[in-house]
Amino acid sequence: MSERVIPLVDQRLAAIPVPLPAASEPATGLLIDALGRPLRDLRISVTDRCNFRCSYCMPKEVFDKDYPYLPHNALLSFEEITRVARQFVAHGVQKIRLTGGEPLLRKNIEILIAQLAELRTVDGHPLDITLTTNGSLLERKAASLKAAGLQRVTVSLDGLDDTIFRAMNDVDFPVEDVLRGIEAARQAGLGPIKVNMVVKRGTNDHEILPMARHFMNSGVVLRFIEYMDVGATNGWRMDEVMPSAEVIARIRSELPLVQLDPAAPGETAERWGYADAHGKHDTQAGEIGVISSVTQAFCSDCNRARLSTEGKLYLCLFGTQGHDLKPLVRGTATDEQLAAAIAAIWRPRRDRYSELRASLPPDVTAGTSRRIEMSYIGG
Repeated sequence: MSERVIPLVDQRLAAIPVPLPAASEPATGLLIDALGRPLRDLRISVTDRCNFRCSYCMPKEVFDKDYPYLPHNALLSFEEITRVARQFVAHGVQKIRLTGGEPLLRKNIEILIAQLAELRTVDGHPLDITLTTNGSLLERKAASLKAAGLQRVTVSLDGLDDTIFRAMNDVDFPVEDVLRGIEAARQAGLGPIKVNMVVKRGTNDHEILPMARHFMNSGVVLRFIEYMDVGATNGWRMDEVMPSAEVIARIRSELPLVQLDPAAPGETAERWGYADAHGKHDTQAGEIGVISSVTQAFCSDCNRARLSTEGKLYLCLFGTQGHDLKPLVRGTATDEQLAAAIAAIWRPRRDRYSELRASLPPDVTAGTSRRIEMSYIGG
């Protein structure tokens, strides 16, 4: 095994100035990029901090006690986030996902959720507002999140074996506390709940079947995610990736599955349902999903934009630079000018890193490039 090299992380270098548009341009509710992909999903990071140190996201040797997190005054306020989100919704966004870091570490996050819940899509429907969390604070906050207007949660959980889970989160956090958080979310009505498991070959792949058995018949949708080469600090190696096809084969060896149709355009997960004795989908048993961004790229219908906690807009999870909207938000730009700036950024978008991965140089796919960290813009 080659020696792991941890590069310097400095997110603040990755910014493209966004000029103030000379004239306003009304949002039409339909914004298409250069490859014909509409803007439908906005992911908003509300903090760059997390209380876990998962090796595939925020390894402890980089994100230590001396790591320079963003100061509070650099973060967009809840009012600023809501203002930006309003312009995205006017351009056709239908779903907003709050991410981090760990979003539940952001103080009074319920206030932001309540503000976002007042927005309506261009056709007058409520926004789909969801949140991704490591589950550590979910037990105590589930009820207040639901009361504020949150509709669903996705919980990251990389195994049921407590020893493995504590090692992967690297802060000795017990799996039982996350499971209690999931149950609290179910009791609060935050559903359907999704659980995401990042699979690393040789680390937690033996937890695939136990996770499938545990969440079968529970109403929770379990999704297996291929270990991705996001950022520059997680020491990604292709031989640690377990292809989703292998995950499905392992589950089918004990639990019959039937493939399901996508639930929505641009969905990242390939859906599989547990099969009954007749080979049909047993809806009571539920379903699983696999997200195959390494082995089966889904760039062709990616409809997601990502807003960092300090107001930079990223057009790809594997981006190297963000478009800095904060000067417009805190400057003299009108809402119409802000909407026009968003349109000017999205329309020329050609990002498709996952489709191009195989042809990229080894130093890029090995995780040594200066791509933005997943902990900074969310998953």
